[in-house]
Amino acid sequence: MLKGHQSWVFENKPRIISTSTIVGPFEGQGPLAKDFDIVHGDLYLGQDSWEKAEKTLIEESCKLAIEHAGLTKEDIQFHFGGDLMNQIISSSFAARTLSIPYFGLFGACSTSMESLALAALVANSGGANYVLAGTCSHNASAEKQFRYPTEYGSQKPPTAQYTVTGAGAAVVAGSGDGPAITSATIGRVVDMGISDPFNMGAAMAPAAVDTIQAHFRDMQLEPGYYDLIVTGDLSKVGYAIANELFKKHNFPIEQTTYQDCGMLIYDYEKQNVQAGGSGCACSAVVTYGHLLRRMRRGELRRILVVATGALLSPLSSQQKETIPCIAHAVAIERQES
Repeated sequence: MLKGHQSWVFENKPRIISTSTIVGPFEGQGPLAKDFDIVHGDLYLGQDSWEKAEKTLIEESCKLAIEHAGLTKEDIQFHFGGDLMNQIISSSFAARTLSIPYFGLFGACSTSMESLALAALVANSGGANYVLAGTCSHNASAEKQFRYPTEYGSQKPPTAQYTVTGAGAAVVAGSGDGPAITSATIGRVVDMGISDPFNMGAAMAPAAVDTIQAHFRDMQLEPGYYDLIVTGDLSKVGYAIANELFKKHNFPIEQTTYQDCGMLIYDYEKQNVQAGGSGCACSAVVTYGHLLRRMRRGELRRILVVATGALLSPLSSQQKETIPCIAHAVAIERQES
């Protein structure tokens, strides 16, 4: 199962048998709106705080993914989840409601693929029949915690990103119908000395490049093996830096299509999102909604999803610490009937 230094190959090819994606009103105005299961029209989701709204997002998404699989929560052995909030309260409070044996994860915006990789590992080994993986974020709760409350109306620099309001979940099984998870590469922490919380793309780009190169080195593949390589939420600034680093390292990224979830989810011409999207939900809803639907339509056969995360906290930012970053890669392939 271990291949190379930091990659897993899943010989039994666990399947993503169902997914769900739920987003907020702003994401529903973007170009991928038709690929989401539910678009909420109210940022509060009927709750009395942003944090409770975020908890509701992940609760709804997890329940919907289980429903889409034709299962009940009693059929699920384990739940891997996490988010951006201090002490991952959104996912943990939702896990209280779901009452499924739970692993709480913090990988910041890399949590979507961290949870999916671990779910695949457990399902592949026979450690569970069905595993739930999910994550969420909310623009207003993240802004309040990491920067300034949205009500404050502070102006942001062009390098800043817009946290996606949404949640994505997947049910992974040892067998069944759906795309297969064939391998995963677990990233290492990379810190290039950036301390600006308004420039996450620049901070995360080196970690994304490091993990992508490690994946191809471990798996002994060429980039052209995949129809698409997509990073989580580098957005315009980080995406440009990643391309520069690929060129500097003589990595032939041009052999495949390389895109970024943070650049796909919003319309730059119509929506004021500075550099683009970010947040745990960014790669989750783009992958579980848009990309897997493209796979089902036969447009994509093999994709490598590389979710990126900035492992900072409000306290570390206040203490002028630099931003350690990480990226986890998961390979998903359509299985021919």
